[in-house]
Amino acid sequence: MVKTKPKKKRKPVKGKKAKPPKTVAYLRVSTTDQDLEKNKADILKLANDKNFGKVEFVQEKASGYKTGWKDRKVKKIIDDLEKGDRLIVPEMSRLGRSMLDILQLLSVCKEKGIDVHAVKGNWSLNGTIESKIVMTIYAMAAEIERDLISQRTKEGLRAARAKGKMLG
Repeated sequence: MVKTKPKKKRKPVKGKKAKPPKTVAYLRVSTTDQDLEKNKADILKLANDKNFGKVEFVQEKASGYKTGWKDRKVKKIIDDLEKGDRLIVPEMSRLGRSMLDILQLLSVCKEKGIDVHAVKGNWSLNGTIESKIVMTIYAMAAEIERDLISQRTKEGLRAARAKGKMLG
């Protein structure tokens, strides 16, 4: 049996304080008329309840259905965040609309050691088996929700065309 030396813990450099974790809230809307104020208030409440400190908000208008997470601002956020930092979203569906898209994003966060928190459902991705199960369930629900919205939209358009309405 080969013995390995235990890794030594790094001692902080004298006179330098450890950098506190950064907390970024990502708010994505699909249309410009969506109101983000309630989402911001909910995120601030979660951050205050968990003593996260200052929250930086990043907003964008982009369709989760038409663009993958790597084509949106959330990619840069994740690239900039480091181990121990936090990403907060109002709900899972704001990260993406397909199960694969959301799981890829969360996998990158997990690999980098970024904690992900969703206000709706009050869950955190922190490496526990419970968080992995919840992550998978929410990602599947987001994909099903997107499919249902698309189906309802198509049904509404068919009904409007059947009534003779001109659609742009």
